[in-house]
Amino acid sequence: MKETTMNIDGRTVPVIEVNTVIVGTGAAGLNCACRLFREMEETGVADPASRLAVVTRGVGLGTSNNSGSDKQTYYKMGTSGTEPDLAVDFARTLTAGGCTHADVALIEGANSLRGFYRLADLGVPFPHNANGGFIGYKTDHDPRQRGTSAGPWTSRFMVRKLLVELRRYGIAVYDRFHVLAVLTDGDGACGVLCLNLASGGLTVLRSRNVVAAGGGPGELYEISVYPKGQMGPYAQLFEAGAAAHNLTESQFGLASIDPRWNLSGTYQQVIPRYYSTDAEGNDEREFLNPWFPSMAALATDIFLKGYQWPFDHDKVADFGSSLIDILVQNEMINKGRRVFMDFRENPRATDGLEPFALEDLDAEALGYLERSGAMQATPIERLAHMNPPSIELYAQMGVDLWKAPLEIGVCSQHCNGGFAVDAWWESTVRHLFVVGELAGTHGVKRPGGSALNAGQVGSMRAAQRIAHLYHDDAIDDGAFARAAQAAVRRFGGLIAAAESPAAEALDAQAVVRDIQHRMSAHAGMVRSAAGVKAALAEARDQWKRIRTAGLKGSAIEALEARELALAQLGFLTAVDALLKRGSGSRGSHLVTDPSGELPHRDLGDEWRFIGENLALRDEILTVTYDAAADAFTTAAVAPRRAEATDDWFENTWAAYRDASVFATDGDGAPLPYAIYQTKKH
Repeated sequence: MKETTMNIDGRTVPVIEVNTVIVGTGAAGLNCACRLFREMEETGVADPASRLAVVTRGVGLGTSNNSGSDKQTYYKMGTSGTEPDLAVDFARTLTAGGCTHADVALIEGANSLRGFYRLADLGVPFPHNANGGFIGYKTDHDPRQRGTSAGPWTSRFMVRKLLVELRRYGIAVYDRFHVLAVLTDGDGACGVLCLNLASGGLTVLRSRNVVAAGGGPGELYEISVYPKGQMGPYAQLFEAGAAAHNLTESQFGLASIDPRWNLSGTYQQVIPRYYSTDAEGNDEREFLNPWFPSMAALATDIFLKGYQWPFDHDKVADFGSSLIDILVQNEMINKGRRVFMDFRENPRATDGLEPFALEDLDAEALGYLERSGAMQATPIERLAHMNPPSIELYAQMGVDLWKAPLEIGVCSQHCNGGFAVDAWWESTVRHLFVVGELAGTHGVKRPGGSALNAGQVGSMRAAQRIAHLYHDDAIDDGAFARAAQAAVRRFGGLIAAAESPAAEALDAQAVVRDIQHRMSAHAGMVRSAAGVKAALAEARDQWKRIRTAGLKGSAIEALEARELALAQLGFLTAVDALLKRGSGSRGSHLVTDPSGELPHRDLGDEWRFIGENLALRDEILTVTYDAAADAFTTAAVAPRRAEATDDWFENTWAAYRDASVFATDGDGAPLPYAIYQTKKH
């Protein structure tokens, strides 16, 4: 690691030179850093720790360390049961929802157990039986029992065990650094510009490779279960020229609002009481009851929300479980009421429904509870029997579920889209890799927990590509200097403008609130072509005013508001383009239209929705930002195909020995945009 300075217009800027910068300290970013260290060691790179640097807004602040559910799922290839599970089977499940690259899905299957067992060996407490087998369970969109869990805090365990490994390797972590820009030269990424939040100064990290692992777009939404402050460096990657895809496919589900936590799995399977109140917490109503023909149908739907947790427009008709999400949204948004989930009581019998009884549940729900020994009298007792840690975690966050209900909503929870990557998680900008949720390798639907697997596999693949092919590539001094100088001047000017704003400057905090409300209202679970068109026009006007009038507030407030405004434009551009292509409702969003059908005969006409155009599942919508023109463009591309190959061992061994395997795509063909120098083992 080399440290120097640059003098730019009288400003002295520290420059830290490494081979690779990893942005983010979630499970994917940490895994990439640790894998890079080990891969570099294996290829003979001297002192690999000095070649790496991790930058983060704050260790422990991201989604991996602060999110979970009743028992947060890690989705892997099956290792138990009577049916064999192959990588190609796994890939078929990942691609079943459409809009997914099959080569990436096959790689996620082929490497899932490698990533999973490594985590188990690091000490993540995944449970196994007396024979050492890791028994699975069924999760969302899962035809098999591939899910496993270390409890409510699975990804937090991953972060903490990987942090121990990172520190053991001596890899430098630059904490409280906010990435402002990805620097690019004629050969791709060449570093990042950061704001040092401790000093307020700018710092440049010069690196041949950048790995972006900054997480999802949590702050884009007003109603969100992401940890507060979760930004995701979408604007930074857009401005670097990276193409994004599937930004239309965000996932929404029931969660508590304060504290923010997903209410899936056991929280629903114990069948708690749902009720609503007025704004002051009075006038309690069993608001779900009038919409269901029987208590058994209502209670079974609540149970099914456990592993049909994300809103799914395919599970609305005929009293499907996602009708509950619609009714919660209707109660909150259309009626202005607050909604609660109470584990102290079973659903109450009103509106002509018979009293609740476990014995009246449908066979699937009753059989599950009986086999789990969860036939206790109340939901909290059933929860205490099946999953005590799910109660303990709320206690740690200040809520006693034995004494108080949870206020809930249909919250933004995950973005299945992100930035386009190849078979090694390299973006459309060479030397810029994207891993974790930011990569968005999922399509319209994904099995619950598959994001954790994708993060571990993708970060390993990026580390392999870098360690074997990009570990000694030089950066042109002149090109780097020009990129760094331009970025420092630009962001130095933005910071100065925020600190001494013009009279017409927009208030940064007000801009953020406006963005969040617009995204939840028009790009959330419920969308309409007219609403999105109007929202996009408003977002474009807002962006124009930000660029001309500037923002006022602290430097970081102004910079983040600007980032969210550009990210908002990218997301809304994608949503608008998809609706114009006639996509209709799909995945985790409902597209309303006056000509459509009602999800329930007694709902108002504002809930009429149109079905899905299934033909569009065989294409992927990309969105790219041209910084010079200040314009987004979209394009529909065909998903890449792949099938399991019958490779010959001797040939594979030879390709591995000379490292040419790391210069190919998932099918073994040379990648089209370059011929790489390889390093022999």
